[in-house]
Amino acid sequence: MRAILLAAGLGTRLRPITDTLPKCLVPINGKPLIDYWLEQLTKAGIENFLINTHYLHEQVETYIKQSKFADIVSLVYEKDLLLTGGTVIANKDFISDGPFMLVHADNLSICDYKDFINAHKNRPANTEITMMTFTTDDPKSCGVIKTDSSGIVQEFHEKVSNPPSSIANGAVYIVETSVISYMERLKKVKVDFSVDVLPYYIGRIFTYYNGLYHRDIGNIASYELAQLETNFLYSKNS
Repeated sequence: MRAILLAAGLGTRLRPITDTLPKCLVPINGKPLIDYWLEQLTKAGIENFLINTHYLHEQVETYIKQSKFADIVSLVYEKDLLLTGGTVIANKDFISDGPFMLVHADNLSICDYKDFINAHKNRPANTEITMMTFTTDDPKSCGVIKTDSSGIVQEFHEKVSNPPSSIANGAVYIVETSVISYMERLKKVKVDFSVDVLPYYIGRIFTYYNGLYHRDIGNIASYELAQLETNFLYSKNS
């Protein structure tokens, strides 16, 4: 399986930290955020990665090329941001014939990724996406979901004022290649996965609950929480 790590965002809510540092390189307990993804996913068996870049892309490129992951990472610079689905379409040749992992790498999710991959392999029939979910402490800031008894998404609400659930989309997916064909039929260069894709696949999205750790590193407060929480998590398991 291959993985696309989306790391091109501006990180505006993390300013002033991101005034001079791309969001994927902000340190969490001394380790760049992108390293958490690369380390976990290589341990789970992912052998090839594509990382898109945009804001302060030179820093990301320099870091990756000097890292132990250089030989397994392809870097793609986007002069104009293509959004989640647009990046997938533009790089469909990177994806092999099987399913691929699609990750918003500005979040931090710690879990058993082998189990996540196995959940997708054993997903219910007629589902084409497996979405990682978590319990959010701020449902209004997330895309929240409701599932049936089989764990298949029946409702998806993106950042609504009265969220009907606290179970949220973690923006980590395993996606079948048939979804790329659907996105191409939209005839759009910029495709937003949450807006253009997920609503279409309601009833065909399986879920995997991450009960270990997930945090959107979206603002200074959440960034500071991530420092404390991951330090506690790793010290507890060491």
